[in-house]
Amino acid sequence: MRLSRPPKAALTPFIDLLWVSDGEAVANPSRTIKELVLPTGATHLVFRLGETPLKIYSAPDDITGQTVGTSVIGGPRARPYIKDITTPEPTVGVLLRPGAAELIFGVPANELAGKHTKIDDIWSPTQLDKIRSRLLETPQLEERLTVIEDVLMARLPRIKGLNPLIIHALDNFRLSVPVGEVARQSGYSHRYFSRIFTEAVGLSPKKYCRVLRFGRVLDRMQREPGIGWGDLAYAEGYADQAHMTREFREFAALSPGDYRKAVPSAPRHVPLSQ
Repeated sequence: MRLSRPPKAALTPFIDLLWVSDGEAVANPSRTIKELVLPTGATHLVFRLGETPLKIYSAPDDITGQTVGTSVIGGPRARPYIKDITTPEPTVGVLLRPGAAELIFGVPANELAGKHTKIDDIWSPTQLDKIRSRLLETPQLEERLTVIEDVLMARLPRIKGLNPLIIHALDNFRLSVPVGEVARQSGYSHRYFSRIFTEAVGLSPKKYCRVLRFGRVLDRMQREPGIGWGDLAYAEGYADQAHMTREFREFAALSPGDYRKAVPSAPRHVPLSQ
Protein backbone atom coordinates (compact mmCIF):
# COMPACT_ATOMS: atom_id res chain seq x y z
CA MET A 1 0.00 0.00 0.00
CA ARG A 2 1.22 3.51 -0.82
CA LEU A 3 -0.10 6.88 0.32
CA SER A 4 0.93 10.35 -0.82
CA ARG A 5 -0.17 13.90 -0.15
CA PRO A 6 1.07 17.49 -0.38
CA PRO A 7 2.74 18.91 2.75
CA LYS A 8 1.20 21.46 5.10
CA ALA A 9 1.10 25.04 3.88
CA ALA A 10 4.32 26.17 5.59
CA LEU A 11 6.29 23.55 3.65
CA THR A 12 4.73 23.97 0.20
CA PRO A 13 7.37 26.46 -1.05
CA PHE A 14 10.01 23.78 -0.46
CA ILE A 15 8.31 20.37 -0.66
CA ASP A 16 6.23 19.09 -3.55
CA LEU A 17 5.01 15.76 -2.17
CA LEU A 18 5.22 13.40 0.82
CA TRP A 19 4.74 9.66 0.32
CA VAL A 20 4.88 6.44 2.31
CA SER A 21 4.63 2.74 1.50
CA ASP A 22 4.32 -0.38 3.63
CA GLY A 23 6.74 -2.48 1.57
CA GLU A 24 4.56 -5.39 0.46
CA ALA A 25 7.59 -7.61 -0.06
CA VAL A 26 7.45 -10.52 -2.49
CA ALA A 27 7.62 -13.83 -0.59
CA ASN A 28 10.87 -15.71 -1.27
CA PRO A 29 11.77 -14.06 -4.59
CA SER A 30 13.69 -16.51 -6.77
CA ARG A 31 15.57 -13.86 -8.76
CA THR A 32 16.75 -10.28 -8.59
CA ILE A 33 14.16 -7.83 -9.87
CA LYS A 34 15.46 -4.59 -11.36
CA GLU A 35 13.80 -1.37 -12.43
CA LEU A 36 15.00 1.43 -14.69
CA VAL A 37 14.23 4.80 -13.06
CA LEU A 38 14.01 7.71 -15.50
CA PRO A 39 15.19 11.23 -14.61
CA THR A 40 12.87 14.05 -13.53
CA GLY A 41 15.41 16.68 -12.48
CA ALA A 42 14.06 16.54 -8.91
CA THR A 43 15.70 15.77 -5.58
CA HIS A 44 14.32 13.05 -3.30
CA LEU A 45 14.76 12.25 0.39
CA VAL A 46 14.06 8.59 1.23
CA PHE A 47 14.04 6.59 4.46
CA ARG A 48 13.92 2.81 4.03
CA LEU A 49 12.77 1.42 7.38
CA GLY A 50 13.68 -2.25 6.89
CA GLU A 51 17.06 -3.93 6.88
CA THR A 52 17.58 -3.99 3.10
CA PRO A 53 19.51 -0.95 1.84
CA LEU A 54 19.03 0.62 -1.55
CA LYS A 55 21.13 -1.12 -4.20
CA ILE A 56 21.78 0.34 -7.64
CA TYR A 57 23.40 -1.15 -10.76
CA SER A 58 25.59 0.28 -13.49
CA ALA A 59 23.91 -1.74 -16.27
CA PRO A 60 21.13 -4.31 -16.72
CA ASP A 61 23.68 -7.17 -16.72
CA ASP A 62 25.51 -5.90 -13.61
CA ILE A 63 25.07 -8.66 -11.01
CA THR A 64 27.10 -7.06 -8.20
CA GLY A 65 25.61 -3.61 -7.86
CA GLN A 66 26.43 -0.90 -5.35
CA THR A 67 24.84 -0.75 -1.90
CA VAL A 68 23.95 2.84 -1.06
CA GLY A 69 22.20 2.82 2.32
CA THR A 70 18.81 2.90 4.00
CA SER A 71 18.53 6.70 4.37
CA VAL A 72 19.36 8.40 1.09
CA ILE A 73 19.20 11.64 -0.84
CA GLY A 74 18.56 11.03 -4.53
CA GLY A 75 20.07 14.05 -6.26
CA PRO A 76 18.69 15.69 -9.41
CA ARG A 77 19.50 13.66 -12.51
CA ALA A 78 19.55 13.89 -16.27
CA ARG A 79 20.35 10.18 -16.68
CA PRO A 80 18.44 7.05 -15.67
CA TYR A 81 19.61 4.59 -13.07
CA ILE A 82 18.82 0.96 -12.28
CA LYS A 83 17.72 -0.12 -8.82
CA ASP A 84 16.97 -3.39 -7.07
CA ILE A 85 13.26 -3.77 -6.19
CA THR A 86 13.44 -7.46 -5.23
CA THR A 87 12.60 -6.84 -1.57
CA PRO A 88 10.49 -3.68 -1.14
CA GLU A 89 10.89 -2.11 2.28
CA PRO A 90 8.56 0.13 4.29
CA THR A 91 9.60 3.55 3.03
CA VAL A 92 8.95 7.23 3.70
CA GLY A 93 9.84 9.69 0.95
CA VAL A 94 9.93 13.41 0.27
CA LEU A 95 9.94 15.02 -3.18
CA LEU A 96 11.63 18.42 -2.96
CA ARG A 97 10.79 21.37 -5.13
CA PRO A 98 13.62 22.54 -7.41
CA GLY A 99 15.79 25.05 -5.61
CA ALA A 100 15.02 23.76 -2.09
CA ALA A 101 17.84 21.24 -1.63
CA GLU A 102 20.44 23.61 -0.21
CA LEU A 103 17.90 25.20 2.12
CA ILE A 104 16.99 21.85 3.65
CA PHE A 105 20.29 19.96 3.47
CA GLY A 106 22.78 22.81 3.66
CA VAL A 107 24.50 21.55 0.50
CA PRO A 108 24.22 23.08 -3.01
CA ALA A 109 22.07 20.93 -5.26
CA ASN A 110 24.83 20.55 -7.85
CA GLU A 111 26.91 18.71 -5.21
CA LEU A 112 24.09 16.15 -4.92
CA ALA A 113 23.38 15.91 -8.64
CA GLY A 114 23.65 12.65 -10.56
CA LYS A 115 24.16 10.41 -7.53
CA HIS A 116 22.75 8.99 -4.31
CA THR A 117 24.12 10.43 -1.08
CA LYS A 118 23.76 8.88 2.36
CA ILE A 119 21.85 11.24 4.61
CA ASP A 120 24.32 10.59 7.43
CA ASP A 121 26.95 12.26 5.23
CA ILE A 122 24.82 15.43 5.49
CA TRP A 123 22.94 15.26 8.80
CA SER A 124 24.42 14.11 12.11
CA PRO A 125 24.12 10.37 12.90
CA THR A 126 22.40 11.25 16.20
CA GLN A 127 19.77 13.32 14.41
CA LEU A 128 19.27 10.62 11.82
CA ASP A 129 18.86 7.89 14.47
CA LYS A 130 16.16 9.96 16.17
CA ILE A 131 14.28 10.38 12.90
CA ARG A 132 14.41 6.69 12.06
CA SER A 133 13.38 5.72 15.60
CA ARG A 134 10.34 8.00 15.44
CA LEU A 135 9.33 6.55 12.08
CA LEU A 136 9.77 2.96 13.26
CA GLU A 137 7.76 3.65 16.41
CA THR A 138 4.88 4.97 14.28
CA PRO A 139 3.22 2.03 12.49
CA GLN A 140 0.37 3.94 10.80
CA LEU A 141 1.30 5.13 7.31
CA GLU A 142 -0.52 8.46 7.52
CA GLU A 143 1.11 9.24 10.85
CA ARG A 144 4.55 8.52 9.38
CA LEU A 145 3.89 11.34 6.92
CA THR A 146 3.19 13.61 9.87
CA VAL A 147 6.46 12.56 11.52
CA ILE A 148 8.56 13.42 8.47
CA GLU A 149 6.61 16.65 8.10
CA ASP A 150 7.55 17.56 11.68
CA VAL A 151 11.20 16.81 10.90
CA LEU A 152 11.12 19.18 7.94
CA MET A 153 9.23 21.84 9.88
CA ALA A 154 11.96 21.76 12.54
CA ARG A 155 14.41 22.93 9.88
CA LEU A 156 12.25 25.90 8.88
CA PRO A 157 13.88 28.43 11.26
CA ARG A 158 17.04 28.26 9.15
CA ILE A 159 15.08 28.46 5.88
CA LYS A 160 14.47 31.99 4.62
CA GLY A 161 12.82 31.09 1.33
CA LEU A 162 13.68 30.26 -2.26
CA ASN A 163 15.68 32.73 -4.29
CA PRO A 164 13.16 34.82 -6.30
CA LEU A 165 15.47 34.47 -9.30
CA ILE A 166 15.07 30.67 -9.16
CA ILE A 167 11.29 30.87 -8.67
CA HIS A 168 10.98 33.17 -11.70
CA ALA A 169 13.15 30.88 -13.82
CA LEU A 170 11.28 27.69 -12.84
CA ASP A 171 7.89 29.29 -13.53
CA ASN A 172 9.02 30.39 -16.99
CA PHE A 173 10.73 27.10 -17.84
CA ARG A 174 7.48 25.27 -17.08
CA LEU A 175 5.92 27.50 -19.75
CA SER A 176 8.72 26.61 -22.20
CA VAL A 177 10.19 30.13 -22.25
CA PRO A 178 13.71 29.88 -23.78
CA VAL A 179 16.68 29.92 -21.41
CA GLY A 180 18.20 32.95 -23.09
CA GLU A 181 15.04 34.98 -22.62
CA VAL A 182 14.73 34.01 -18.95
CA ALA A 183 18.37 34.94 -18.36
CA ARG A 184 17.78 38.31 -20.04
CA GLN A 185 14.71 38.95 -17.88
CA SER A 186 16.76 38.25 -14.75
CA GLY A 187 18.91 41.30 -15.38
CA TYR A 188 22.10 39.29 -14.80
CA SER A 189 24.64 37.96 -17.24
CA HIS A 190 23.88 34.58 -18.78
CA ARG A 191 26.93 33.09 -17.04
CA TYR A 192 25.91 34.34 -13.59
CA PHE A 193 22.29 33.26 -14.09
CA SER A 194 23.40 29.76 -15.14
CA ARG A 195 25.76 29.41 -12.16
CA ILE A 196 23.13 30.44 -9.60
CA PHE A 197 20.50 28.19 -11.19
CA THR A 198 22.82 25.18 -11.34
CA GLU A 199 23.85 25.55 -7.70
CA ALA A 200 20.20 25.80 -6.61
CA VAL A 201 18.60 23.17 -8.84
CA GLY A 202 21.47 20.79 -9.54
CA LEU A 203 21.24 20.89 -13.34
CA SER A 204 22.14 23.66 -15.75
CA PRO A 205 19.18 25.68 -17.10
CA LYS A 206 19.49 24.07 -20.54
CA LYS A 207 19.78 20.53 -19.16
CA TYR A 208 16.88 21.11 -16.76
CA CYS A 209 14.63 22.33 -19.60
CA ARG A 210 15.55 19.30 -21.70
CA VAL A 211 14.62 16.98 -18.81
CA LEU A 212 11.31 18.85 -18.39
CA ARG A 213 10.51 18.34 -22.07
CA PHE A 214 11.43 14.66 -21.83
CA GLY A 215 8.98 14.39 -18.92
CA ARG A 216 6.24 15.97 -21.02
CA VAL A 217 6.92 13.36 -23.71
CA LEU A 218 6.48 10.54 -21.16
CA ASP A 219 3.26 12.07 -19.86
CA ARG A 220 1.84 12.52 -23.36
CA MET A 221 2.73 8.92 -24.28
CA GLN A 222 0.74 7.77 -21.27
CA ARG A 223 -2.25 10.01 -22.11
CA GLU A 224 -2.12 9.21 -25.85
CA PRO A 225 -0.64 5.71 -26.17
CA GLY A 226 -1.30 5.56 -29.90
CA ILE A 227 0.31 8.86 -30.87
CA GLY A 228 2.75 8.68 -33.79
CA TRP A 229 6.40 9.55 -33.27
CA GLY A 230 6.36 12.44 -35.70
CA ASP A 231 3.23 13.92 -34.12
CA LEU A 232 4.77 13.49 -30.66
CA ALA A 233 7.99 15.23 -31.69
CA TYR A 234 6.05 18.13 -33.21
CA ALA A 235 3.72 18.47 -30.22
CA GLU A 236 6.62 18.77 -27.78
CA GLY A 237 8.70 21.16 -29.85
CA TYR A 238 11.51 18.95 -31.18
CA ALA A 239 13.12 19.80 -34.50
CA ASP A 240 12.08 16.42 -35.89
CA GLN A 241 11.52 12.78 -34.91
CA ALA A 242 15.25 12.02 -35.01
CA HIS A 243 15.94 14.84 -32.56
CA MET A 244 13.34 13.49 -30.14
CA THR A 245 14.72 9.97 -30.45
CA ARG A 246 18.26 11.14 -29.63
CA GLU A 247 17.03 13.01 -26.58
CA PHE A 248 14.90 10.05 -25.48
CA ARG A 249 17.85 7.67 -25.68
CA GLU A 250 20.02 10.06 -23.67
CA PHE A 251 17.53 10.39 -20.83
CA ALA A 252 16.02 6.90 -20.82
CA ALA A 253 18.78 4.65 -22.23
CA LEU A 254 15.95 3.26 -24.37
CA SER A 255 14.44 4.12 -27.72
CA PRO A 256 10.86 5.44 -27.67
CA GLY A 257 9.79 2.14 -29.28
CA ASP A 258 11.46 -0.02 -26.64
CA TYR A 259 9.96 2.16 -23.93
CA ARG A 260 6.48 1.71 -25.42
CA LYS A 261 6.97 -2.07 -25.62
CA ALA A 262 7.85 -2.18 -21.92
CA VAL A 263 4.41 -0.72 -21.09
CA PRO A 264 5.44 0.80 -17.73
CA SER A 265 2.53 1.27 -15.34
CA ALA A 266 4.30 4.37 -13.98
CA PRO A 267 5.87 6.54 -16.71
CA ARG A 268 9.25 6.92 -15.02
CA HIS A 269 9.68 3.41 -13.65
CA VAL A 270 10.41 0.81 -16.33
CA PRO A 271 10.57 -2.89 -15.43
CA LEU A 272 13.62 -4.65 -16.83
CA SER A 273 13.33 -8.12 -18.29
CA GLN A 274 15.66 -10.69 -16.75
